[in-house]
Amino acid sequence: MVPDTAAASNSMEGEVIVSIDGDGGAEKVIIADITREGAWISIPLAEAASVPEWR
Repeated sequence: MVPDTAAASNSMEGEVIVSIDGDGGAEKVIIADITREGAWISIPLAEAASVPEWR
């Protein structure tokens, strides 16, 4: 059996941004790493935790 030779990257570089999108429907929180294609998630604003809730 040949071992997997793909090297794992330990690089934590990236640029993460957060935005509130209100496109006419329900507002959503979008979190994205703009240095990577397709690296984003979104959740309804009403379900997002506030900063004090995260502490």
